[in-house]
Amino acid sequence: MHSAISDRQALRSTADNGLKIVIVGGFGVGKTTMVRSVSEIRPLNTEETMTKAGEAVDDTDGIAAKSATTVAFDFGRITLDARNVLYLFGAPGQERFWFLWDRLFSGTLGAVVLVDTRRLADSWYAIDRLEHHGTPFVVACNDFGGPAHTPEQIRAALDLPDAVPLVFCDARSRESSKQVLISLVQHLQHLQTAVPAGTRPSAPPSPLSQTPEPTP
Repeated sequence: MHSAISDRQALRSTADNGLKIVIVGGFGVGKTTMVRSVSEIRPLNTEETMTKAGEAVDDTDGIAAKSATTVAFDFGRITLDARNVLYLFGAPGQERFWFLWDRLFSGTLGAVVLVDTRRLADSWYAIDRLEHHGTPFVVACNDFGGPAHTPEQIRAALDLPDAVPLVFCDARSRESSKQVLISLVQHLQHLQTAVPAGTRPSAPPSPLSQTPEPTP
């Protein structure tokens, strides 16, 4: 899936507040696809062709058709308003690259844990690391057409607290991916009102639903 968005959409000169969001999850859950679908610029990605050498270390169960993989991170951008810009970082999913996650989490406002419900166990480590860092997050179930699971079943399988938002999405869709980010922003704003001022980083003041469509 290739982005049809211009890679020359300039950042506004008034933009002075960068907000970092990380999209994390297991191998092959759609993180690169989500960054591509929602970014207003042509995303930077570090995908490389998968080789025979990686078969011994990368678990491709359920994703045998996957032919490329992220080896560092993906990067995209969304302008919220004249001053606020959302920077999206897609983390690599293979276990051998998990050592990069802690650095990607540094300075992060919040995170999206992208989940393939056919392989829920692959999401446990992402949730564990975010909880370890105290990073707020939402869980988004990407639609791969597998067996249907109720939200209650997914929460039970992931041991997910009721306070953590759980949403469903299609990472290939710009609108669907944008709704996931809106859910995260709303969650961050809710946390802001629930704790004393100054104890958490500021959440974006403008909802993504007001973001204009990028120029093709």
